[in-house]
Amino acid sequence: METSQPLRPGDSVIEVTDLHRHYGTGTTGYHAVRGVDLTVGRGELFALLGTNGAGKTSAMELIEGLAAPTGGTIRVLGHDPYRERAAVRPRIGIMLQEGGFPGDLTIAETGRSWAGMTSGARPVDEALELVGLGHRRDVRVKQLSGGERRRLDLAMALLGRPEVLFLDEPSTGLDPEARAAVWRLVRELRAQGTTVLLTTHYLEEAEELADRLAIMHGGRVVTTGTVAEVIAGRPSRISFELPEFTGTALPVLAGTEIAVDGRKVTVQTGGLQHTLFELLGWAQQHGITLDSLDARSASLEEAFLAIASEAAHQAPPQSPAARTARTARTARRRRLIGSAR
Repeated sequence: METSQPLRPGDSVIEVTDLHRHYGTGTTGYHAVRGVDLTVGRGELFALLGTNGAGKTSAMELIEGLAAPTGGTIRVLGHDPYRERAAVRPRIGIMLQEGGFPGDLTIAETGRSWAGMTSGARPVDEALELVGLGHRRDVRVKQLSGGERRRLDLAMALLGRPEVLFLDEPSTGLDPEARAAVWRLVRELRAQGTTVLLTTHYLEEAEELADRLAIMHGGRVVTTGTVAEVIAGRPSRISFELPEFTGTALPVLAGTEIAVDGRKVTVQTGGLQHTLFELLGWAQQHGITLDSLDARSASLEEAFLAIASEAAHQAPPQSPAARTARTARTARRRRLIGSAR
C-alpha cells in the first residue's frame, strides 16, 4: 500500500482523471462514464449535476470506492478509494438516495447498529440531534415520514465525523423547513472543514450551497466552474404586461430578443441594467405603466436546461442497457456500503 503525505488546507481532497465506467459487454454493454475529470479542494462543496442517465450516480459510486473503474484514476484523501478502502472508509460518510434501514428497528437502535460498524463514531444521540431527530429516537423506522427517513440517512452518514461527505439527493422528500435545516447543517459542516460532494435534482440547492459544480450529460462533464461562471453568458430576462391599448410601438432595444404574447412582453438581454434603464425611460416618456414588471439575471436552472438541451442534440439516445444498469444501481450501492463498513 502506498504512503500518502498529510493533506494541507487548499489541497485537492478528491482527484478524478479520465474516469470511465462500462457495464456489460459487446452490444449489450453501456458506457456510463466517459472520461470524467474532477478536482475538489479541502473544505469545498462541489455539486455534480446532470439529467437522468447522465452518469453522475455511476461516477459517485466509483469516487466513493464502491466499485472499480473501467479506466482512469481516483484519489480520495490521497488514496485509491477502491483498492485502499481500509484507509479511506473511516474518513468518509455516504448518504444514499435511500438508506434501506430495517423498518422494525427504532431510530436509536439503527444508530447503535450503524455506530458499531463505524470507526470513531460520535454518540448516536448527538448525530440524531444534528438532524433534528432526537425527539424521535424511540420511533420505528417504518413509522417515519419520507422526510424523516432522509434525515436519518444523513445522521448515519455523519456518525463517523467524516472528512469527506457524499450526499446523494439529500433534500428529496423534505418539506421547505426541513430542507432549510439540512442546508444550514451542510453549511456548518463545510465551515468546519468538511469536504462535500453533492448530487441533486434541486438546482436551487446547488445554487445556494455549491462553491463549484459540474454538469454531466451522456457520461461526460459538459461544463464546470462556479455558479457565476456557469451562468455567465446566459441572457437575463425582463417581462411585463402592457396596458390594453397603448398606441405606441415597443422601443428598439439593441442586443435583445423580444417576444410578445398578447399583452405579455418578454425581453432577453445580455445587459440587464442598461436594457431595463432604456425600457423604463421609454415607459416614462410615453406615460405607460408596465404591469407585473419582473427583471432577473439568468438562473442556474436556465443555464442547466440550456446546457443539457445543447448536449442532448449532440448525443445518441439512451440504450436499453443503460436503463437496466440504472435500475440495479441503488440496490448494489446499498449492499456495498454495508459490506464496506
